[in-house]
Amino acid sequence: MPVIGYHASHEQFPPGELLQLMQQAERAGFAAGMCSDHFHPWSESQGESGFAWSWLGAALQGTAFDLGVVNTPCFRYHPALIAQATATLAQMYPGRFWLAVGSGEAINESITGEPWPPKAERNARLAEAVAIIRALWAGEEVSRDGLIKVERARLYSLPSRPPALYAAVLSEQTARWAGSWADGMITVSGTREQQQRIVDAFRDGGGAGKPLLLQAKLSYAESEAEALAGAHQQWRTNVLPGQLSQDLKSVEEFEAAASSVRPEDLLGQVRVGSDLAQHAAWLQADVEQGFERIYLHNVNRHQQRFIEAFASSVLPQLR
Repeated sequence: MPVIGYHASHEQFPPGELLQLMQQAERAGFAAGMCSDHFHPWSESQGESGFAWSWLGAALQGTAFDLGVVNTPCFRYHPALIAQATATLAQMYPGRFWLAVGSGEAINESITGEPWPPKAERNARLAEAVAIIRALWAGEEVSRDGLIKVERARLYSLPSRPPALYAAVLSEQTARWAGSWADGMITVSGTREQQQRIVDAFRDGGGAGKPLLLQAKLSYAESEAEALAGAHQQWRTNVLPGQLSQDLKSVEEFEAAASSVRPEDLLGQVRVGSDLAQHAAWLQADVEQGFERIYLHNVNRHQQRFIEAFASSVLPQLR
């Protein structure tokens, strides 16, 4: 049976409200959770940016969920600090925390004032960061003099077993590369063909047999028009082409780039609709593609209504 989880979007809701929503999702019958890790939102209408690492400790204590986070451990964060933060959570909540890592977006990572490098260098830095994190989780003393520098770092508080380290991927190229080093893969929903190409690339690159996770982007409301309007109001800045969305550095730049995005332009990127049977069918197709953990991100503002409707009508169909 697939694990259906709730995605907590730090860009859209205050952290205290997000914790309450995660607890509501647990009471309603969702089985797990995950969250984003942002310094800035994508738009002023989203308008939040709580610190994921403070929130994760509260959410793990306040629910019985397994929880994960998508993080970039090689720009605004040093990988040694991410290794320490994750080791602490894994020690306190054994078997309940996972980490997914990606090469990042400038809107979050360029706040340090360092030059924003091209994708190839970002991947190289990510590879170094993963090696540093794994070595520290293994209890080693780590020194490095590469793109990321470390001098005699060692973790003294370690879990009995390190958390799963997944790759966060958005392209076939990244998926194929990640198959060789990641414990599994998480990607975001797209067309059925896009998802299949990413799954195939990850498996071909060495990921066969490893867990596949999906963040499913949707907008549910009681009418089609309301669902589409809610998606456009909150998520139009998030349907820009991948390279552009990775390189824009401010909320203002995202809003300018998305100024011509029409509501109908979201339909290929977000599962919009009021038909709960259709939402269940979309998720069942994800399961058939091999995704064993699916985290639902309702991109509009109406979270409680979404949680209640999906818990009563969609989750039972997937069980």
